[in-house]
Amino acid sequence: MGTVCEIRTFATDAAVAAAAILKAVREISRLEQKYSRYRQGNFLHRINLAAGDGGAAEIDDEFASLLNFADSCYRQSDGMFDITSGVLRKAWDFKSGQLPDAAVVEKLLASVGWHHVTYTDKVIRFGLTGMELDFGGIVKEYAVDRAAAICREHGLRHGVVDMGGDIAVIGPNPSGEGWLVGIQHPRFPDRKIATFELTHGALATSGDYERCLELDGKRYSHILSPKTGRPVQGLSSVSAVAEQCIVAGSVCTTAMLKEARGAAWLEDVGLPHVWVDLDGSIGGSDPTKGNGVQSLSAATELSSGP
Repeated sequence: MGTVCEIRTFATDAAVAAAAILKAVREISRLEQKYSRYRQGNFLHRINLAAGDGGAAEIDDEFASLLNFADSCYRQSDGMFDITSGVLRKAWDFKSGQLPDAAVVEKLLASVGWHHVTYTDKVIRFGLTGMELDFGGIVKEYAVDRAAAICREHGLRHGVVDMGGDIAVIGPNPSGEGWLVGIQHPRFPDRKIATFELTHGALATSGDYERCLELDGKRYSHILSPKTGRPVQGLSSVSAVAEQCIVAGSVCTTAMLKEARGAAWLEDVGLPHVWVDLDGSIGGSDPTKGNGVQSLSAATELSSGP
């Protein structure tokens, strides 16, 4: 998944724990093999070959389920969370040290638009040529949820799955207390801005600081707007808690995509959250309302970042 991954668990039987973790790791590997946009010849690559031609392709039940989730995100975000916008990465190279040609971005924008895609549980059809699907904002979080579920199915009751700061709780620590997850400041890696205590559920973080382009003192986020084709501005980091990591991740990404309206949108959603804007201001849900957010604690923490 292109990041550091960890499964941390406590069990009375080491063999049972090892078997559960092995199955969870195999599931993560399966999902990476199937949905990575960096692999040639995999399931997603075959879908995108059809998308590029404006054609159709057969899909399976899991793929259809993820498309349903992506469709829900698209509608709830007013079209900002759009899995067809990944085609814009053909213009944006965040390791190049330079901005893309505006004409290239504009040409690619003509192939962006989830509303040009139709699908059933068996077939997906693309209404434009040059289209492409990108599950980068969904599959890692889905893999976190699947890994935690597999651990629980095999009898593990305490632990966490952590994939690059996207976290799902297998169960509380053996004392019954929650896991303390510290949220990293997007500009000061050694500083934490808040702590979430999780006994169940999941947490995800989106930000502009792990993958970005800095040029002439300006930072360009890897999160690209499907409306403008350019990196979003407004928030530099968002973390949120939900029952599933895939939901928490989509909430964070949508808030980033909504730019200046992101903080207000998070309030409307109502999930525990914390954000940092481009000016360094910090905000989020009220920790006095019992939503799992704490002030910084001296206790041992997991550090979360995108």
